[in-house]
This record gives sequence, C-alpha cells and structure tokens, in this order.
Amino acid sequence: MTTTAMAEATDDIAWTLTLELAEGKDDAFNALMAEMVEATKAEAGAKSYEWHRSGNVIHINERYETNEDAGIHLASFGANFAERFLAILSPTGLQVYGPAEGGVREGLAGFGANFYDQVGGFER
Repeated sequence: MTTTAMAEATDDIAWTLTLELAEGKDDAFNALMAEMVEATKAEAGAKSYEWHRSGNVIHINERYETNEDAGIHLASFGANFAERFLAILSPTGLQVYGPAEGGVREGLAGFGANFYDQVGGFER
C-alpha cells in the first residue's frame, strides 16, 4: 500500500492496552488505578494517561513524549505495580503507535503488542 500523505513525524509513543477485570475485584481495581494515575502524573514525559471502562473491559490509553519517557514509566510499573495489576487484570490486547525502540519495544512485546508505524497525520 502506498501512502501519499507524509507524516510530520514525532518521537511520541502511544498505546492502548485492553484488559479484562477479574470478577469481584472492583475495590482493588479502583484503589490501584488511583495510585497508578497519581504516580504517572508525576512523570514529566507522560503526555496523557487515561483509563476507560465498559463492564469488566478496561482500556488504558497512554502517550509519552519519547521512548526514554515510556521506558521510565515501564520501569516504575514493573517495580511498583505489575504484581498487583496482573493479579486482577488480564491483558487481551495491546496496540502500540509510534517509534517503539529498544527496551520499550521488548517490554511491550511481552503483552502481545501489535506495533504500528506512523504513516501520515500531524500533531498540534
């Protein structure tokens, strides 16, 4: 497929993680989500971090300024949240947008990520 629109390339990396929340884990979910949102809010390179829910299906939309910023976030997740997160949430899909490189690509691949290169568009 040929693309005619040239992308104004950015170094941003973004992803949408889809998860299934275990039955009866609403209280644990709400507490963990609040803690993770506050921790991510303190990360200078986190551009957006949004959680959405429909029943027991959770989508987390994340966007980081650079791969380095995404790596900082993934390291914090692994050190502080991964065990509790994976005890109540089962990943069912991960769509990654932008230049995932090095350790970030490897870390996200562990969640069964599909990687997409930017081929057009712009950012304001």
